[in-house]
Amino acid sequence: MLSIHSLKVGPLAVLYLAQSVLGGTPKSCSSTTTLSCHNTTTVADTCCFNYPGGSLLQTQFWDTDPAVGPSDSWTIHGLWPDHCDGTYDATCDSSRAYTNISAILKASGNADLLSYMETYWLPNDSTGEEFWEHEFGKHGTCVSTLAPKCFTNYKATDEVPYYFNTTVSLFKTLPTYKFLADAGITPSSTKTYKLADIQAALSKNHNGESVYIGCTSSAIEQVYYYYNVYGSVANGQFVPASPDNSESGGCPSTGVKYLPKSGGSTTPTSTTSTGTSPPTSTPTGSFSGKGYLNAVTGGSTKGCIISGGTWYTSGTCATFTAASSGSGFTLKSSKGYCSASSGSLTCASGVSAADAAVFAASGVNLANSNGNDWYADSVPSGSTQNTVYSAKGSHGTTLQIQWASV
Repeated sequence: MLSIHSLKVGPLAVLYLAQSVLGGTPKSCSSTTTLSCHNTTTVADTCCFNYPGGSLLQTQFWDTDPAVGPSDSWTIHGLWPDHCDGTYDATCDSSRAYTNISAILKASGNADLLSYMETYWLPNDSTGEEFWEHEFGKHGTCVSTLAPKCFTNYKATDEVPYYFNTTVSLFKTLPTYKFLADAGITPSSTKTYKLADIQAALSKNHNGESVYIGCTSSAIEQVYYYYNVYGSVANGQFVPASPDNSESGGCPSTGVKYLPKSGGSTTPTSTTSTGTSPPTSTPTGSFSGKGYLNAVTGGSTKGCIISGGTWYTSGTCATFTAASSGSGFTLKSSKGYCSASSGSLTCASGVSAADAAVFAASGVNLANSNGNDWYADSVPSGSTQNTVYSAKGSHGTTLQIQWASV
């Protein structure tokens, strides 16, 4: 491993994150702590030294199909504690795989942080809540400096606000869209770029360190900014670093595509406890190809159907595929085929093609045996998910499900 004395730290290389997080108090670390991934001997205090995950990656998405987040910003993927050789641990403490991230952040006085996440930290399928739970359970529980033993008077979930605040704080210092635009690299359906030019634009803003760039079908879709850290991830000092492995991101040296978010943002800029901000897509076309399923009640769009078949009023809409079948069509999300045979709209891997419902439509409205009406117990708030029923029963909210082609 490198000696700490061989580290080249240039101007502005050390990033100090201003933390304002209510909750437990992280252990205080000495200013002489060793930089992660740069020790020559074992460091015993893993509350002030990130180990074995000493390489911290702030990872970002550029999602275009469906479009996620503002059209002029990348979005957050996560903060990952990799080993210093490119390998990593995952899901290190199942007892801390929390399933109520939104509630934890609100209870700790971080409603503004949550609001920011609801715009800039969302997946291209499922819900923000599910995504945040996944990221913390898989990666957050592997950050040694955020372990329960590293807090004074620790109470369950004290570490959660620090993980999310640090991730967001880093992201705010890394406006990838602006970095690229300043170099003349902007989204285009026709123009392509050289990988070296993209790398130069990003590394210029990362203290000259290389940035991992990931592509699919020659189109950029992810970037990873690497850091080493003095002290705790909760309140330490982040030093830009280059990728610690030789993994290729699958990008060609020339002809790299940077596609526009054709649909614009499908997420609202904020969510309140009573907010019902709809996706921006409007009912169009017929049930064919790919599209969103908007949820309409009281004559206005108030959310959309997500991949499992449930409904929410704020967040990223799932992309569904409608395919002709018999006298109607089937619907399929990333979870699987959709069915309403159990009395509720459900899309799951357990629904086979043979068991998939053959739906009918009336214009842009998804029909069932009751006409164009579907039902729910209430209008959900924020990222809360409500079941959609095919029969009224005792369910007090009536809605229509409308197709929006993408």
